[in-house]
Amino acid sequence: MQKILIIRFSSIGDIVLTTPVIRCLKEQLPDAEIHYLTKEKFYPVIKANPHITRIHTFNEKLGELIKELKTFDFDYIVDLHKNLRSSRVKMALRKASGSYNKLNKEKWLLVNFGINKLPDIHIVDRYFKAVEGLGISNDHKGLDYFIPDGDRLGQEELPTGFADGFVALVIGGMHYTKMFPEEKILALCELIDMPVMLMGGPDEHKLAERIKERCRGGVFNSCGLYNINQSASVISLATKVVTNDTGLMHIAAAFKKEIFSIWGNTIPGFGMAPYMPGNESRSHIMEVDGLTCRPCSKIGYNKCPRKHFRCMMDIDVVKLAAAINT
Repeated sequence: MQKILIIRFSSIGDIVLTTPVIRCLKEQLPDAEIHYLTKEKFYPVIKANPHITRIHTFNEKLGELIKELKTFDFDYIVDLHKNLRSSRVKMALRKASGSYNKLNKEKWLLVNFGINKLPDIHIVDRYFKAVEGLGISNDHKGLDYFIPDGDRLGQEELPTGFADGFVALVIGGMHYTKMFPEEKILALCELIDMPVMLMGGPDEHKLAERIKERCRGGVFNSCGLYNINQSASVISLATKVVTNDTGLMHIAAAFKKEIFSIWGNTIPGFGMAPYMPGNESRSHIMEVDGLTCRPCSKIGYNKCPRKHFRCMMDIDVVKLAAAINT
């Protein structure tokens, strides 16, 4: 029996973006064991994935885990993280492997010199380069997300007035320059003609509470209320999803939701836009074109380097609300 180890340490969105590779490996090599290596805190994201035989996790130290991994005698390693730590695992296991092009040079040229040499190819399609050696091809069925039964919410568990339809508005993000500003969120909530569920982690609870208190009504603060799988369940129940460039954006894509993604200092051209083959018309990109300072980073900052934050402040909230309300 062939044993294959997939490596992707983090984070939520990046792991969700590996799910087409997981599915295609299992469906095109049905007798293979598919193992997955990730950080322990991201275990919930894939724990219910039926295509995975076994999940291996760690916190910070890999030494003991590498010893355990050696006992499985893997036939092939699929490196979808491609950093020093994943290289350490591959070197220790000494097995055939495949990886992908992270396009770091191309991103560096665009961020630092405005020279765009990026190919028009989504990261999911780049991931498949790592399994070409196994004869695996993309089935173009999109992303997967599997919610454990214990975390699946029903419509009856939604706040009063939300069962007939609501907008999930994801306000969280890993970096300030990837997050829609508070005043813009408030203005948008006032213009949306459906109930709005504010979504994020515990760190966004106070922000969401301020927005809720200033709105006329129909806004629910769920930030910090749900775990990642319960949040995914809420996304699956939403009528439409408005989101920063976050993990929940990719989860929404897995559920084929109509998505309005808001882009600040990063750009969809990096290859991380919502991945929905055959459903591209349900993905609406909201960004400010023509800014010479954008993208200013391939990840993000805790404040705008130019101090004007035009990439977010110039997003037309009236136009966005009109599109959501259509």
